[in-house]
Amino acid sequence: MKKLKSHKTFNGKTEFWSHESRVTKTEMKFSTFIPEGDVEGCIIWLSGLTCTDENFITKAGAQKALGKRKLMVICPDTSPRGLNLPGEHDSYDFGSGASFYVNATTPGYADHYKMYDYVVDELYEIIQNTFKVKNISITGHSMGGHGALVIGLRNPEKFKAVSAFSPIVNPMVSPWGIKALNGYLGENKDAWKTYDATELIKAGKKHPGKILITQGLSDEFLEKDLLTENFVKAATAAEQDHAVKYCEGFDHSYYFIATFIKEHIKHHEGLLTS
Repeated sequence: MKKLKSHKTFNGKTEFWSHESRVTKTEMKFSTFIPEGDVEGCIIWLSGLTCTDENFITKAGAQKALGKRKLMVICPDTSPRGLNLPGEHDSYDFGSGASFYVNATTPGYADHYKMYDYVVDELYEIIQNTFKVKNISITGHSMGGHGALVIGLRNPEKFKAVSAFSPIVNPMVSPWGIKALNGYLGENKDAWKTYDATELIKAGKKHPGKILITQGLSDEFLEKDLLTENFVKAATAAEQDHAVKYCEGFDHSYYFIATFIKEHIKHHEGLLTS
């Protein structure tokens, strides 16, 4: 584990790290904010397409609210780096910066693109063993919101709270999702269902806590790629406790996230410290 940078921030430190991952077999990076004193819990933030470990920690303005509640955040990169797999760097929505948080099974990608296991197992262990924090939750934005919902629904015993900003809730019928799932998992759509929050709900997966989703109504991707209402219908039918906040005039950007991040931190605090 290497500490790359450290910055005093409010009552804590914003820091940037790298380590050799046993899961991805590459160097992986993540950022953290850790308040001074006892830490009550850790929120994992999963970022969206094209992002790195730096986007949330520098743009969301979350540190002050986290510090007041004695919560840390950890933000992993969105994919392995330093590889040159076929097609990996050809487009913004597949390959580098666009892992979709799955365990890939297609040639080449299967060797390194294991971001589901990286988050659920390796990063989870780092939080518990290196940072000594036991209570952990998960959230994210867009592709990362998809990852947070899928990981939370599949691992409710590990993640005490789940939320998402502008998540891709039904990737099996989203152009972004279809491209990524086909590229990482091949044509077996039964495998796709295990990485689709709406399909997981339909299959009986549930989280004991309320799932919070915040979605801007001026988001250019809402109708075509995010498909929020598909999740709402499935969650309502399955009696999965959830709350969806639609926000008039807000788009897909970090300006939107910065506006409502405090509400999500409060949501996580209630479940992490209860």
